[in-house]
Amino acid sequence: MKKVAIIGTNGLPAKYGGFETLTNYLTINLRDKYKFIVYCSKNNGLNRSKEFNGAKLVHLTLNANGVQSIFYDIFSMLHAIFFADTLLVLGTPGAIIFPFLKIFNKKIVVNFGGLEWKREKWPVIARRYLKFTEKIAVNFADVVVADNQSFVNYIKKEYDVDASLIEYGGDHVIKQDFSENLFEKYPFVKDKYLLSVSRAQIDNNIHLLLEAFDKSNLLTKLVIISNWSSSEYGISLKDKYSTRKNVILLNAVYDQLELDFIRNNAYLYIHTHSFCGTAPSLVEAMNHELPIFCFDVDTNRYTTENQCKYFKDVDELVAILESSENYFDTIGSKMYAIADKRYRWEIISKKYSDLF
Repeated sequence: MKKVAIIGTNGLPAKYGGFETLTNYLTINLRDKYKFIVYCSKNNGLNRSKEFNGAKLVHLTLNANGVQSIFYDIFSMLHAIFFADTLLVLGTPGAIIFPFLKIFNKKIVVNFGGLEWKREKWPVIARRYLKFTEKIAVNFADVVVADNQSFVNYIKKEYDVDASLIEYGGDHVIKQDFSENLFEKYPFVKDKYLLSVSRAQIDNNIHLLLEAFDKSNLLTKLVIISNWSSSEYGISLKDKYSTRKNVILLNAVYDQLELDFIRNNAYLYIHTHSFCGTAPSLVEAMNHELPIFCFDVDTNRYTTENQCKYFKDVDELVAILESSENYFDTIGSKMYAIADKRYRWEIISKKYSDLF
């Protein structure tokens, strides 16, 4: 069996994040065709077993995120060239060694990951480095994968390279009856509430949503799930809004059952990301058949096929929040139809298999 190394995630079992979930379902759906080697960070708080989903796990004593992610990815690739036939590299920070890897005649498939160098959360020197490694990745990989048509267009225009469009699945969400203890843990679900899920970073525009809700005349609750304590941005927002009436700021929920319980009972999902491609949190909400409002950028319009409501600023969001709800069911049905057609792990896994 051909051996495929997956590089650039926190590892398995998947706890949180799009790349981790992708890795989980590739190793489940394709384990009869490929022997997987998955690189994991010993600092991810997960168990350190040697195997998961039939994949061999290799643990490194480096963080998979932040500055250490560069070395984490590089060491993973240097290890993988001695064991794998194909390297699936998720993200570009370690791509600086791609020219060297070509010597070993390994197939390199890189998931572009997005326009990381544009994110305001990175200092200037980090953004320059990320732009540089993006260029190396696109030009030296055998196959470039982009998770959104907007990124495919960007790669073609910027580098004259044809990228393969492979999005994310969302059909792993759980739709079932839930036990009473979850209602006790999250009592707000018995009331009407809006929901948003995202990391606490400025380009995810959580501040915009909170400002709009504060400015609106809505009597419903707003629930936002985020990693509030991981950044000054998140801490300041929680300090400012946690005492607001009808605003519930939950810390990140990693349990799939609990997260889906909260999503299943929402009456509207608001997606505020501006730099993500096909955001996993968005396609999961679409698989829940939720009515959705999206921040108005090309990536979100491609993901939702221009079939939901969009906003660019606080005033536009207030306006659509206060408008009629008669179209909500229609939006939810459209979102699910798109997700069922495009965002299923069986489809995604088959596309990756064709590249390995």
